[in-house]
Amino acid sequence: QVQLVESEGGLVQAGGSLRLSCAASGSIFTINVMGWYRQAPGKQRELVASITTGGSTNYADSVKGRFTISRDNAKNTVYLQMNNVKPEDTAVYYCNADMTSIRGLRRAYWGQGTQVTVSS
Repeated sequence: QVQLVESEGGLVQAGGSLRLSCAASGSIFTINVMGWYRQAPGKQRELVASITTGGSTNYADSVKGRFTISRDNAKNTVYLQMNNVKPEDTAVYYCNADMTSIRGLRRAYWGQGTQVTVSS
């Protein structure tokens, strides 16, 4: 079984920093794109950032210059460094990974979600 396990989020003051991590485990053959999404109350889930196996990144305009996504392929882990956070960054953050299991099943997997709250 393949799963994604996220680190705990937390409460951070505006202007502060927070780092999220997400580790994939289980019967993994390959991990393709990994990313972070977020969902604020009353809003749709949106892409925050994504990163390919080769390290190419993509960011939502709202987080460019403040958030950095990275990954450690040896550890099957993706990170999201959040700097200069704003109250509008408050949301549940979900890790996402496009993975192929050793049984050949390729699909998107989701973490359990972690709450990030930014106080003003």
